[in-house]
Amino acid sequence: MTSLVTKSIAFPTSVVRSSGLACASLALLLTISAAPPARADRCDDLAAQLANQIDGLKVGITAANVIYLSHPQAKELSLGCAGRKFSNELYAKSGSRKPKPEFLNLVASAAALIFTLPKDDMLKGASRCMSRMGLFHGDDVSTRYRRLDMNCSRTKAEASIAISRSPDQ
Repeated sequence: MTSLVTKSIAFPTSVVRSSGLACASLALLLTISAAPPARADRCDDLAAQLANQIDGLKVGITAANVIYLSHPQAKELSLGCAGRKFSNELYAKSGSRKPKPEFLNLVASAAALIFTLPKDDMLKGASRCMSRMGLFHGDDVSTRYRRLDMNCSRTKAEASIAISRSPDQ
């Protein structure tokens, strides 16, 4: 009969400890990397940045991918988060048919932060959109400026502007 002889291999204890430590650290690293990052939504971050950069702007509730904002110069103000039709959208409504320069300044400041464009360019685009409404173009005007879609409309008592960027741009 033949006997089976098993040989045991003896490792130094320092090798065993270091390989055990390596396995434990690898398991910890895999656990940490598999967990989703604990941070707020990009749109929430953008709304918080708007509130920090623009005086008097307050962040309200969030409903259906829209964050409602408030400011003394605007009757309504909202930030639309990314969807199928646009990447971000800023909607602002003035309390008068002909918006004041302070309202346009607010819109330009918010749009500059949202779309990362210079404030002067955004003021020029918003002013151009608002000034086109009238006898020749009507009360609903759509324009493109700096790869942004701007839609201005007005009623007998108020004017509004919506600025958005399509998701493919």
